[in-house]
Amino acid sequence: MKKWAFVSDFDGTISDEDFYWIVINKYFSDGKELFRKWKEAEILDIDFLSQVFTSIHQEENQIIEDILSIPIDQYVPTFINHVQKSNGDFYILSAGTDYYINHIINKFNISNVKVISNEGFYHEKNIHLKIDPNHKHYSQRYGIDKSKVIQDLKKEYEIVHFIGDSEPDSHPAQYADLTFAKSALQSLLLEKDIPFVAVNNFKEVEQYLIQHGMMSL
Repeated sequence: MKKWAFVSDFDGTISDEDFYWIVINKYFSDGKELFRKWKEAEILDIDFLSQVFTSIHQEENQIIEDILSIPIDQYVPTFINHVQKSNGDFYILSAGTDYYINHIINKFNISNVKVISNEGFYHEKNIHLKIDPNHKHYSQRYGIDKSKVIQDLKKEYEIVHFIGDSEPDSHPAQYADLTFAKSALQSLLLEKDIPFVAVNNFKEVEQYLIQHGMMSL
């Protein structure tokens, strides 16, 4: 069994802004009403994202340019490197799509990171999601069930840490050995009585792991 893994959500956790907001603000004004319906549970998460990502109507080079404009926590590449030098593996676990995550990974020259997310591809000026209902991690609501992913990783690693920022992350949080919570996830985990460490950024995560002997200096 491997020693440990650090698993991170992407949108709102590694990134400072969800990619769907970039799309809505630039190309899909009706997306704000769709966002309201999603938050009021009138539509599923995966249906919301699918509709937003197929409402871009731009050439792929423009979409990639928009993806590369996604602001991220600038300490993330350093943190990932530190995890790997401390004999840990780093995973990105997202209910968005690997299409834009992989572009960000390449932009920052991040290596040896496994992305577990909904498969996405460019077709006819939009981003489409390829969801497999027969996949072992399938979720009707999110496309990917993060809880199942964490549970599977715990079969491979002695310790699995997790970080997230929003409602989809409240489910895998109950299975991780230690959960770091940003933003709205903090109150959600308080309501569910799930233990967590409140953080604002990856620098704080690193400091906590070092202080508690979970990561080397």
